[in-house]
Amino acid sequence: MAAKAGDNPDSLMTLTTVFCLRNLRKTMCYEGPRSKLFLRSDIFLPSEICDKLVNTYMELMHTDSNFEPEMNFFQLFSDPRSTRLTRVQLKEDLLDRDLEAIRKQDLIELHLIYCHSLSSRSLKALSSFRETLVSLSLFGCNNIFYKKGGAPLACNEDTDDEEDGGPTSRQALETDFSFEGFNRLRILNLGGLPSDVDAEALLKPLKSLTSLDLSSVHLLGMAFLTQWKDRLTSLVLYNVDLSEELVGTVVELVNLRHLDISREGRRPTKFKMSRKILTAIVQRLVHLVSLDISGHIMMDNCTVPHFEEAMGRPSIEPCKSSIYPFQELKRPLQFLGLYDTTLCNVTHIPAYKVTGSKNEDQVLNAIEAYTEFRPELAHRAINQLFDIARIQHCSQLLRALQLVIAALKCHKYDKSIQVTGSAALFYLTNTEYRNDQSVKLRREVIQVVLNGMEHYQEVTVQRNCCLTLCNFSIPEELEFQYSRVNHLLLKILSPVRQDESIQRIAVHLCNALVCQVDNHHKEAVGKMGFVKTMLNLIQKKLQEKMCDQVMEFSWSALWNITDETPDNCQMFLNCRGMSLFLDCLQEFPDKQELHRNMLGLLGNVAEVKALRPQLLTPQFITVFSTLLDSKADGIEVSYNACGVLSHIMFDGPEVWMMEEPRREVVMEKMWKAIQSWDVNSHRNINYRSFEPILRLLPQSISPVSQHWATWALYNLVSVYPKKYCPLLIKECGVNLLDIVLEMESAHPETKEMARKVLEHCENSIDDPMEEYLQDVSYEQRG
Repeated sequence: MAAKAGDNPDSLMTLTTVFCLRNLRKTMCYEGPRSKLFLRSDIFLPSEICDKLVNTYMELMHTDSNFEPEMNFFQLFSDPRSTRLTRVQLKEDLLDRDLEAIRKQDLIELHLIYCHSLSSRSLKALSSFRETLVSLSLFGCNNIFYKKGGAPLACNEDTDDEEDGGPTSRQALETDFSFEGFNRLRILNLGGLPSDVDAEALLKPLKSLTSLDLSSVHLLGMAFLTQWKDRLTSLVLYNVDLSEELVGTVVELVNLRHLDISREGRRPTKFKMSRKILTAIVQRLVHLVSLDISGHIMMDNCTVPHFEEAMGRPSIEPCKSSIYPFQELKRPLQFLGLYDTTLCNVTHIPAYKVTGSKNEDQVLNAIEAYTEFRPELAHRAINQLFDIARIQHCSQLLRALQLVIAALKCHKYDKSIQVTGSAALFYLTNTEYRNDQSVKLRREVIQVVLNGMEHYQEVTVQRNCCLTLCNFSIPEELEFQYSRVNHLLLKILSPVRQDESIQRIAVHLCNALVCQVDNHHKEAVGKMGFVKTMLNLIQKKLQEKMCDQVMEFSWSALWNITDETPDNCQMFLNCRGMSLFLDCLQEFPDKQELHRNMLGLLGNVAEVKALRPQLLTPQFITVFSTLLDSKADGIEVSYNACGVLSHIMFDGPEVWMMEEPRREVVMEKMWKAIQSWDVNSHRNINYRSFEPILRLLPQSISPVSQHWATWALYNLVSVYPKKYCPLLIKECGVNLLDIVLEMESAHPETKEMARKVLEHCENSIDDPMEEYLQDVSYEQRG
């Protein structure tokens, strides 16, 4: 059988790294004074392992809410005699002290991305790497060139000024830092460098650069770039204001292999990309293999006439290019960025990989190329992928899912990415694509969806995430995150939230999550406040006099979570559940589904001997007795009311302390109700176990309870023999029915039904398929 999409297992290195990071005290560390971690003295870790530990730690901090960061984690790598770091990628949640902790390491590569909490203190740590550093990224670290007055701001202590990148929140500009002595530095990313910093002066000491990224940097001129005209092979000037004069300087860098002069198309600009400019780039930069001109306004003279270019099948041969300047290329480009330009729509484009919006391949290329450093473009491309998955068909499912997951992980604090990404996931995980996805891939989707739910209380994100979860088999596919998903759903259902659509979806998910799980799961969810939350929703709906799906799902969820869980049944009673039951019954007398769900729940409560006295009041017994005559939802309401009373009667006449209604009268009504039911009725109920029914069989205290239990078994094995005969045999029900046949107190009709149940079981054993079916799993009630 072919492997499903995304089914490649994690490497042993990855698995052991994650395990060690989750269990530092049990593997490589010990705890010292004040709970501080120290590396064990007998451990020496080479750079391959140290790099993996640090980079994976940052990834877990960023993507796994269950991962608990260590205050002094980076101190573990402070001594190069026991730990060696060479290549690290640090993102967002990083403090000055973290970088200072590793200042003695001989770093070769250091990537700092969106580390807004770093101040000029980190520049001093950075200087300690000057003799070894080959590759450095300070992308989005827009506070690192400023001093902080007084104590440093905490990691999450944002201000409006910091959001805007204004210097008022950063205090004074750092003037002492220089790249002097960084003689080995070849690759530098200064994307987002504040306008206060003189880029030309900062870069002047660097004589050996081969790759430079100045995205969104304010440049007064570009003449200084020519100091690297014989060395520079990669130049990124995304969102840098261009002119023909500046482009003239760029084309002097004749050894460029990668040039990015793209822009965010919605930014105002006077510059237009003409045929003349493109021709100059192609003619002068003969070594180019990658070019990005996304977002530029294109002059009409760049492309061949439509009737001419539409001829023949699409080709990547330069001589057939629909874009005139690219006809002079010696070979097709490896990459060509045409996103948000008219050029992406032409037929013949001389490049192996193109970004644009014309088709799925271009859109996926755009998401891949722009996710890390250009979320504003990735957001738009993901939105286009959403339309493809929703309206058309996504043919590169694995790639699409992996790219959206990567974008959501990379930008968990970016609302626009979270909105469009979660919407795209809903369509990429629906039934149409489901069979092509592996368990591992679908688990990744669930984790990023839950991340979104945790970090964004915004309605659209919450709705998209909840809808996406509905595409999964519940609870099976969510069980590995069972506690977390329940906690998030209960948070959504808090009384302050008013959005009806989210409430409806969240209650549906809650109901599904507690429908077919073990009792310990239900008990754990009950302790989270599940019962109280559902009752609060019911109370709110009662006040609004509205019996909608939220009301019915809430009672159904209570029915499921109380099944064979006495603690949850107790919570229901403690939280005025019986009062709400009576109020709902009175307010909505004709709502059959509601009545069935409520009576099913009370059946669970009645199964708990210690709680039955709370049901034994004149008011409740009268209500149950009245509902015996109900024809709502077939026999379900009458059946469940009789079940409640059967358990109460089983406690004997000595507990019946009330004068009205009399026990004998209620039992007579029970006999009459049972005799009115059609034994071939199809049921809206699923039994996971017969234990509560079977305990009513071998007793003479209440013959009517015995009769109800026998009728229940007779009905189920008659209508669903393949499902319930094996269960009855497995739970020793046959032996108990034999006892009923021997009991003098048993009613003749009860014995007759018991015989027929035994006959069904005997027939099922004779069926060779039944031996296989005995091991099937059983759904829970409700």
